[in-house]
Amino acid sequence: MKYLIVIFCALLMFGCTDKEDIIPKSSALKVGESIELTSVHSAKIKIKRVEGGLIQEGKENAVLIIDIFGTFCEPCKKEAPALMNLQLKHISNMTLIGLSYFEDVDEKYIIENFAKPYNAYYFIAKNSPANKALADTVTEDIKYKSLISLPFKVVLKDGKYRNVTDIWENKTDNKYYIGAVDTAVIEKDLERILKE
Repeated sequence: MKYLIVIFCALLMFGCTDKEDIIPKSSALKVGESIELTSVHSAKIKIKRVEGGLIQEGKENAVLIIDIFGTFCEPCKKEAPALMNLQLKHISNMTLIGLSYFEDVDEKYIIENFAKPYNAYYFIAKNSPANKALADTVTEDIKYKSLISLPFKVVLKDGKYRNVTDIWENKTDNKYYIGAVDTAVIEKDLERILKE
């Protein structure tokens, strides 16, 4: 009995940690803050946090699609060429930003193992703390509580998150795409969003 009491007391003293030690702090942007992203091909984009969402500075009225992906992710590889075609089709009124978020790879690796083989020449951000800040902002804004599954996309227009089609239930009241999404679905949503 004495041993159990000693073990229990030791667990209370040393086994518990402060929540701050085990839950990573959010790096979400605050309203008015901007971050600059640099692509793997050295292009630059500034994203600004506005009330309720995000905008691309200089293209405030354009649709902004943020695609959180991984170079290792098979569905991400599969949809990359179609996303490139979507970006080319809507070059004047849409920006697609790819965020490699779950891996620590440099731009050379991303170019050689993702962009070149899968024709993904849209804006893919270099790995940086800005990627985490942007991903944290997105998940906090849409109140997404689960672990992000790849690929994961949100669509914004005029600084607001727009409803997109839930491919599992075919409803247009979702704030994100999860998993591989046929670009025909994205295109249909984009047409509706551009009219709003």
